[in-house]
Amino acid sequence: MSSKTALVISAHAADFVWRAGGAIALHQELGYNVTVCCLSYGERGESAKLWKQEGMTLDVVKDARRKEAENAAKALGVHDIRFFDLGDYPLDFGPEARERTVDLIRDVQPAFMMSHSMWDPYNTDHMNTTRFVLECRMIAQAWGHNPGQKVLGAPQLYLFEPHQTEQMGWKPDVFLDITPVWEKKKAAIECMQGQEHLWHFYTNVAENRGNHFRRNSGGQSGGRNARYAEGFQSVFPRTVDEL
Repeated sequence: MSSKTALVISAHAADFVWRAGGAIALHQELGYNVTVCCLSYGERGESAKLWKQEGMTLDVVKDARRKEAENAAKALGVHDIRFFDLGDYPLDFGPEARERTVDLIRDVQPAFMMSHSMWDPYNTDHMNTTRFVLECRMIAQAWGHNPGQKVLGAPQLYLFEPHQTEQMGWKPDVFLDITPVWEKKKAAIECMQGQEHLWHFYTNVAENRGNHFRRNSGGQSGGRNARYAEGFQSVFPRTVDEL
């Protein structure tokens, strides 16, 4: 019997670590094969620490960010990581990128997908990625697109937490306890040397969401003692047999 699969589509090479690293590590431990697709390396807009070094070049930055992402993926136990190198600030979502992404979605056949918030005026790469992912998901479901390929079912798309949550119209409806895999996420975070200023920030986010998990799982009346959690917003209705 084949493993369940999941697909995380990340605008830049570090996004999957901060925002979904716990979900990735946890589901890998649950027997899922999680594929991560980095649409860009974040080489222009999210690598300021590297650009401040004397004589830095675009290729050197890309190489450094790729190695960081590969090391983080290894720390999380990622099944497969892909790099599409579409450029950033802005990301270039052309027809070729769309075809590659649809092919990837159909190849992975994910039980669920993850990407960014719907709205992000601070970083339009993020919200444009989610619009792009929704379009590719739709195409992957179309029987008339590349007949002969296995069409996609209807995987949930979870939107992971943006950096400035209150400004993004992002409202979580799922909290995932990542306490058992926190050390893996912490190790992955510390692989992202180019954005060391975010290490403490995303540790704090995980602690705050852990509090929200405790409160929403029963609080002082018997809630689970989650120390770290991640929040997600689901796009589509969920069909369940049990709440």
